Amino acid sequence: MIRAVIFDLDNTLTDFMRMKEVSIEAAIEEMIDAGLPMAAELAKRKLFEIYDREGIEDQRVFDKFLEEELGEIDPKIHTAAVLGYRRGREYTLVLYPHVKKTLLNLARRGLKLVILSDAPRYQAWSRLCYLGLQHFFDHVITFEDTRVRKPDPAPFKKAIDLLDMKPEEVVMVGDWPERDMVGASGVGIKTVYAKYGDTSGATISGGDFEIDDISQLVPIVEQLMEGAD
Repeated sequence: MIRAVIFDLDNTLTDFMRMKEVSIEAAIEEMIDAGLPMAAELAKRKLFEIYDREGIEDQRVFDKFLEEELGEIDPKIHTAAVLGYRRGREYTLVLYPHVKKTLLNLARRGLKLVILSDAPRYQAWSRLCYLGLQHFFDHVITFEDTRVRKPDPAPFKKAIDLLDMKPEEVVMVGDWPERDMVGASGVGIKTVYAKYGDTSGATISGGDFEIDDISQLVPIVEQLMEGAD
């Protein structure tokens, strides 16, 4: 019987990659207006190369970009980038449809709700608070809590320990097959693949269930609460 639901945050509850792309494009526009001598498409490619190398949550991406491309951090261009990024983020950091309604439906059924994210603690909480989700969750587990990322079993075991439950009493919802599905199933947690949020183009999810809209999670959880497979 299921007693708790663990959610990945980015690309499961919020369209993180769309936010990231729009924010970077806004930052580039501002940098060019401030004097960056580079075409927008080239700047975007180089910035995402830094993300690929350093991680998508890298907080010094503009510092590294300017150091690599200009040999220094021009304060005018750097400030323009940060402000442009923030404006883009505020415009595009939104929830997928039906997220709050689904969380309310699950909470009303007495289920414990948990966030399990690879994001740094501050960034995860910042997004949750901005989106008005901070009160829905009994626990929020981020990178700092275990210092390893999914699919390492440690974050999933941390969630189970905090919940004081058995793996078979918990279900994991996430968009990343290689991290969310593999990591959760590896410790005995049932999995729900958030197909709508996957940006990898995966054809095989490895999940016990698949959903195209987060609202489809409710009947799955109801089924699992009744002890059915």
